[in-house]
Amino acid sequence: MKRYAGKSILKGIAIGKILFYSKGEQLVQRKSIENVAAELERFEAAKNTAAQQLHMLYEKALKEVGEVNAAIFEVHSMMLEDDDFNDSIKNMIESQKINAEYAVAATGDNFAKMFAEMDDEYFQARSADIKDIAERVVGILHGSQNSGDLGDEPVILAAKDLAPSETVQMDKSKLLGFVTELGSANSHTAILARTMNIPALIGIQVSEELNGKTAIIDGVTGELIVDPDAEVLREYEAKKQEELRQRELLQELKGKEDVTLDGKHIKLFANIGSVGDMAKVLANDADGIGLFRSEFLYLEKNDYPSEEEQFQAYKTAAETMAGKKVIIRTLDIGADKQVDYFHLDKEDNPAMGYRAIRICLDRQEIFRTQLRALLRASAYGNLGVMYPMIISVDEVRQIKKIVEELKKEFDDSGIPYGEFEQGIMIETPAAVMISDLLAKEVDFFSIGTNDLTQYTLAIDRQNAKLDNIYDSHHEAVLRMIQMTVENGHRENCWVGICGELGADTTLTETFLKMGVDELSVSPSCVLPIRKIIRSTKIAD
Repeated sequence: MKRYAGKSILKGIAIGKILFYSKGEQLVQRKSIENVAAELERFEAAKNTAAQQLHMLYEKALKEVGEVNAAIFEVHSMMLEDDDFNDSIKNMIESQKINAEYAVAATGDNFAKMFAEMDDEYFQARSADIKDIAERVVGILHGSQNSGDLGDEPVILAAKDLAPSETVQMDKSKLLGFVTELGSANSHTAILARTMNIPALIGIQVSEELNGKTAIIDGVTGELIVDPDAEVLREYEAKKQEELRQRELLQELKGKEDVTLDGKHIKLFANIGSVGDMAKVLANDADGIGLFRSEFLYLEKNDYPSEEEQFQAYKTAAETMAGKKVIIRTLDIGADKQVDYFHLDKEDNPAMGYRAIRICLDRQEIFRTQLRALLRASAYGNLGVMYPMIISVDEVRQIKKIVEELKKEFDDSGIPYGEFEQGIMIETPAAVMISDLLAKEVDFFSIGTNDLTQYTLAIDRQNAKLDNIYDSHHEAVLRMIQMTVENGHRENCWVGICGELGADTTLTETFLKMGVDELSVSPSCVLPIRKIIRSTKIAD
């Protein structure tokens, strides 16, 4: 028996045989060619086939993991059509008279290296996407593409790394969990694992020697146990059965109130990225939507979404929730979420740069279009709007002035709209320190713990090298949450948490005792949090 320590992506237990997955990277040889035109045609045909495959992958991911997570394949499709990428390949074929396989592989390597060496984290992350695209086209040119076949029996997949396309292609009914050597907790594949609810570990050195061996993934401790002895195997089989039993018991909580033992009602909402995620919200019985990430309406398009397109999305969400609260966050792009047609300048430190509300107040035509759509949609349900990356009272007053101007326009034009709460994201230390002043201006606060943690600790949350010291339980972070709650309540401003900490069951009781009014989590976390709420007594 051997134990390997890694980092858990998803808590849970998986028991089964290991299948070592090799990308089967082909040796690409440089060959001279005579017919340049024919070689260019080969490349174009392979590129078209790759585009078709990416479209099918998008449709498959859309059904299995939702619109937000499927969007990566639209990004791949756009990168496949990138002029610079294609011109480089064609130029190599024409000027050097070499085979398409070599031109694609060499260009892929060059571009991946170029992206990896950039200071911008978004472009660094695109390095792996470029490799994935190049390998796909080379595979088509070679006449070989991995089908994602895992065999007849469910397995634990072990691999050096997994691209999002590889993960999505696999038969989920045959995938018990996966273990990779590379990758970070914020990689696309890690996000897909959480969405698919598959136990996963990263940071474990794997090799073909593990192939066929019985193993256990312990998502709580972050361990991979290979060749467990009979006693350990019995122990984990019992844990697995208990995990399944607890999952079934959670279903009994559907329809129950989110109320503590001493009678405090908590708003238990869900986070979503698109209207396509609404089914998960309803299936998991959330009280409402605490975070609708509207930026995905922009990320999924090649041009600015129109007022009508946005209105239809927000209206659908409001109507579907049938009177339950739907809180829509206004456009939050910049940092790690880049949109080509916004033509944002490269920044040395984009996480602290031109992003979110800063873009909206600077480019007000974009902001006003979104606010008009939100105002119109507010007539169809219980809508709330919150503004991200706020650091000053002046920003809030500017926003409220714009909203009042639009309301007057609607009144003059006879366009119907409803009343909606306005709130702000508390995700910077600045916002925390003046939360007593901000609370006078808004109806609610929603604490974005992901950014609040990284700004408080001065740690880039996407840097895998810093995972070991990125401590979201840091006393400084918890004190900031407590301060925000206290300042909000003094001004009758309710306070929620919509960051990942909201779903951290080890802190649920702490948050309730702090006085947090609302927790907004991924849909699959709603029932586990409800269980804790209903078994917690706040008053000592």
